[in-house]
Amino acid sequence: MTTHEPDRRTLPGSGLVKGLGVTLRSMTKRSITDQYPEVKPELPPRSRGVIALLEENCTSCMLCARECPDWCIYIDSHKEVIPATEPGARDRTRNVLDRFAIDFSLCMYCGICIEVCPFDALFWSPEFEYAEFDIRNLVHEKDRLREWMWTVPAPPAVDPAAEEPKEVVAARKAAEEPTP
Repeated sequence: MTTHEPDRRTLPGSGLVKGLGVTLRSMTKRSITDQYPEVKPELPPRSRGVIALLEENCTSCMLCARECPDWCIYIDSHKEVIPATEPGARDRTRNVLDRFAIDFSLCMYCGICIEVCPFDALFWSPEFEYAEFDIRNLVHEKDRLREWMWTVPAPPAVDPAAEEPKEVVAARKAAEEPTP
């Protein structure tokens, strides 16, 4: 008998009987259901809920908006001139964030924006209860994204048995070497 031929030794309808057996076994087991609104689920650490913004760290570099595959991040900013403090020095410019918004009706929660942010301005918050009746309310502006920041858990503790980073070891060696 090859693998492509049907097995002639089975009785007709035995598959149906096996299926009904599985159904009966699952029907007799007691189901365990968490009563969701009253009993909150235990989420794994660092779970992905909503994206939070630490506005002070944002420099309006636009990397998050550029890398977002859904184009759901909207950033507006303007440049401010900071006058020179010393005579003969140049004036400096800095970006000032006017608008930072994420449209969570478009977001697919991939986390690319968080990964590419060079200034640690975006974080995952484990909060997931932000459903709305109107889809237009799923566009979270910077003040609402800032509110999510307070729900971001602290990073995990450093493993005391881990090796020191090579940069720290190199800096320590350089500091211990006597200067000529």
